[in-house]
Amino acid sequence: MAKGDKINFSTPSGFPEFLPSEKRLELHLLDIIRRVFESYGFTPIETPAVERLEVLQAKGNQGDNIIYGIDPILPPNRQAERDKSSETGSESRALKFDQTVPLAAYIARHLNELTFPFARYQTDVVFRGERAKDGRFRQFRQCDIDVVARRELSLLYDAQMPAIITEIFEAINIGDFLIRINNRKVLTGFFKSMGIAENQIKSCIGIVDTLEKIGEIKVKQDLEKEGILEEQAQKIIEFIKINGSVDEVLDKLKHLAQNLPETEQLSLGITELETVIAGVRNLGVAENRFCIDLSIARGLDYYTGTVYETTLLGHEALGSICSGGRYEELVGVFLGEKMPGVGISIGLTRLISRLLKAGILNTLAATPAQVMVVNMQEDLMPTYLKVSQRLRQAGINAITNFDKRPLGKQFQLADKQGIQFCVIIGSEEAAAQKSSLKDLKTGEQVEVLLENLPEEVKKRLT
Repeated sequence: MAKGDKINFSTPSGFPEFLPSEKRLELHLLDIIRRVFESYGFTPIETPAVERLEVLQAKGNQGDNIIYGIDPILPPNRQAERDKSSETGSESRALKFDQTVPLAAYIARHLNELTFPFARYQTDVVFRGERAKDGRFRQFRQCDIDVVARRELSLLYDAQMPAIITEIFEAINIGDFLIRINNRKVLTGFFKSMGIAENQIKSCIGIVDTLEKIGEIKVKQDLEKEGILEEQAQKIIEFIKINGSVDEVLDKLKHLAQNLPETEQLSLGITELETVIAGVRNLGVAENRFCIDLSIARGLDYYTGTVYETTLLGHEALGSICSGGRYEELVGVFLGEKMPGVGISIGLTRLISRLLKAGILNTLAATPAQVMVVNMQEDLMPTYLKVSQRLRQAGINAITNFDKRPLGKQFQLADKQGIQFCVIIGSEEAAAQKSSLKDLKTGEQVEVLLENLPEEVKKRLT
């Protein structure tokens, strides 16, 4: 770079940067999510941001994910070294685009150190080289849970997922939401009974999954482009539009299965769906929180059974705010054995961006401090430090203003940061072991003995 050239220090497109108030909101939501995950016994892990490329592509480049490759940049005098050691094949590395494929590799690497079923959660950052736009990022934090077993995994783990989703979003208090549940075997079984070829089913499921984005007419057209007959396409549309209460949809599916040929997989999917719904109810999830939606397919190829998508009612344009499902083959691809799993994922960075823009969530105060001890006189700084420390020891977040400035300016500084209380101690107060406590929200100011200050602040905190 030539001397005097101006450096572009703006953030790269699609890579978010948070102000303190935004980061505090993220940490607050992470605390809620972690608490719920751990209440169900999920344990935390972390996998590298960088994985071998062949690991990330073990099940194909899933969905529309564009993988960021890693290529070291060496100084000019080491260029020959770079050319000589250029990474290819198994040595090529890339940034992880989700948590599920790296989880499979993690289990393969630590198979003999883990206890199964293995229930883990992760809140790592992932990277996708997609086009950056509003609410879509190239770097974002995902909050995932998965349960993986060897050979068999109870469907009651599938039933736990809607209960966990419900607890998280009720705790966040984002309004009414609906967890839409389906089973890929139901879709696959129906397509088979319609006489659709095995090699067409995957693409058909992918098209069905786009229903909300492109609409019924376009779905039908796309199905026909895949070689599906017009009559078959119409029946598929009618099938995925089956609605009603959970019990009504199950009854309709059972009746349909009795009148179609080759329904073994369809019937299995219905039975699994029924088992999951029973478990969801036994876990106490309210009936208005979930439904069966036969249009939910999940675009990723590795899902084989139960699938979920969560919609914020009244804000459906936000898309799914939590999704996931069951997979049978993903983990076993590294070990050559059957290792079924089920999991869900919350794209937290995307979710926060959408909810803030929609006015559903608000950022937190820029600082976690609840009290500012103002600086009235430099010679009283030892007293201010002792009072601040006493507040912290009582569990109250406090900052001491070390800079001497007019009292009104100190109040303004505290208010700008969202600090509710200011502690004022001058010479007379210090001599009498008293303070004035000012509530910046109400403007009220009261006299408090220093020994009673922590208790008084706690009583008044809102």
